[in-house]
Amino acid sequence: MRMQIVTLFPEMVNAVAEYGVVGRAIERNIVSLGYQDPRDHTADVHRTVDDRPYGGGPGMVMKFEPARAAINAARAATPEGSPVVCLTPQGKVFDQNTAKRYAAMPGIILLAGRYEGIDERLLQTDVDEELSLGDFVLSGGEIAAMAVIDAVVRLLPGVLGARESAEQDSFMDGLLDHPHYTRPEEIEGQRVPEVLLSGDHARIAKWRYQQALGRSFLRRPDLVEKLELNDEQQALLDEYLTEHESR
Repeated sequence: MRMQIVTLFPEMVNAVAEYGVVGRAIERNIVSLGYQDPRDHTADVHRTVDDRPYGGGPGMVMKFEPARAAINAARAATPEGSPVVCLTPQGKVFDQNTAKRYAAMPGIILLAGRYEGIDERLLQTDVDEELSLGDFVLSGGEIAAMAVIDAVVRLLPGVLGARESAEQDSFMDGLLDHPHYTRPEEIEGQRVPEVLLSGDHARIAKWRYQQALGRSFLRRPDLVEKLELNDEQQALLDEYLTEHESR
């Protein structure tokens, strides 16, 4: 998969390529990251990429011409069918389903916004989607772009050590993840749940699903509402809630 990031701070985004899952994916040639700085596509000595907003107001606005030129350079470096995605607070919220959709594509171009915003005409003509990490404001789209890169790359075949590692992540089946435990068996009086020591894989899988279902209901009820639980799932949830209330 080929990814191109249009950003005024390539060094900042490149940090995601130097560590962990993304770094290993690059070493294995599963994914490649490239960067296009709009400053490199300017014609004036000051390399101007922003200007005052029409209508007045605080801050500056990213200019159309250098941003478009950077996007065009990114398009030339990615396969046909690679969408241009702008990271902005005005976008729809990024989620796991979107990450899975991007992971099935041959490439993606991420445009990291800066300043007070980007000239709206660029968003109308050159951007396919706008994404946000949530209902808060960052100083720029670079951190959001890094989050998208990490979320997508870890879904690519061959990136994680075991395919199940991605399949069992939070949100992959519409729920939060189940609790995890490792050695030692007891810490300060808290023991690992007996079921995880049983060796009964069917029982363990059922327990983990129940924990994911119950945890999602308590922490993110909106996720459970989307599932339309069947009788078996509802029984598991009811049992979880009864046990939770008794603790």
